[in-house]
Amino acid sequence: MKAKEILKSMSPYKPGKQIDEVKKEFGLEKIVKLASNENPFGFSPQVKKELPNLITGLEKYPDGYGTELRKKLSQELNIKEEELIFGNGSDEIVQIICRTFLEPGTNTVMATPTFPQYKHNALIEGAELREVPTKEGYHDLDEMLHQVDNNTRVLWLCTPNNPTGAHISSDEMEKVLSECPEHVLIVIDEAYYEYMDASDAFDAVGAIGKHPNLIVLRTFSKAYGLAGLRIGYGIAAKELIATLDPAREPFNTSTIAQAAAILALDDKEFLNDSIARNKENREMMMKFCKVNDLGFYDTQANFMLIHLPVSGDSLFQHLIRKGFIVRSGEALGIPNSIRLTIGSKEVMKEIQQEMLNFLESTKTGVE
Repeated sequence: MKAKEILKSMSPYKPGKQIDEVKKEFGLEKIVKLASNENPFGFSPQVKKELPNLITGLEKYPDGYGTELRKKLSQELNIKEEELIFGNGSDEIVQIICRTFLEPGTNTVMATPTFPQYKHNALIEGAELREVPTKEGYHDLDEMLHQVDNNTRVLWLCTPNNPTGAHISSDEMEKVLSECPEHVLIVIDEAYYEYMDASDAFDAVGAIGKHPNLIVLRTFSKAYGLAGLRIGYGIAAKELIATLDPAREPFNTSTIAQAAAILALDDKEFLNDSIARNKENREMMMKFCKVNDLGFYDTQANFMLIHLPVSGDSLFQHLIRKGFIVRSGEALGIPNSIRLTIGSKEVMKEIQQEMLNFLESTKTGVE
């Protein structure tokens, strides 16, 4: 049997350490996971309340068209129902885009570091990668546009960018949309859209009617807290959606996920509370970093990329022994840093103290 040659040099996605795994390894009772940018406040109480009623008809395939969710979301976003595509998380829509547009002889342009699944799926399809380093966490859009040529099929724009947290302003996005050739699909990945409060944030959905080569990706995994159900969506002109749909698996989102997403959309109280608490605790973490001379990238998401005077791996190892799982910057391609999901106020205070303890120990040589 002969697999694609590229797969020999690739590894499957490696998620952060799981809670039970860390408990067992370090003999801990309490673990706080701050590595995957999940919602620390859980998910909508309405979903939890209705969950027993959703567990019916599991012997039947789900609605492959997502009819009720499609209707609900189109009303929420003021778009046409045909302008939506659903995925097993927005990750799957990334895969669908690559499956549809990329092949040997084509290339795709993205920032680095950014969401790794752009690169992963592009490589599988045999496309050439053109990665442009970020500047202070921000996309270098001029250089990215410079990399675009006649063989470019997809331009990836993650805003806020994972793992840096920086967003792309409205003026910058307008420039990209006006200068990027029409044969290139522009992907605006807004997985952390709900957390953004920047005054210059771009209205990506509002731009779809003017740009047939634009698709916007969003998810229920982050602010809505439905990561365990895996459901995301893309918004684009109906002609583009029709092009993508044949590459989508027929029953790719579950009955429960579709129903839970509808309930989550209705629970504005939970969503707004999560966003407000994230902002308050993020600002508290920024203040802590400034007071203790720790640099960080501007962020509009529910996480921070914090620069350190030591390796990210060393702080990661210290924190995990204390029951906090974060993501080392070494694993993200940003040495001497960690990416930290913003947790509850109490958790943020606890991890700040542990960070101080460790950094002080590195000065004295005693941990």
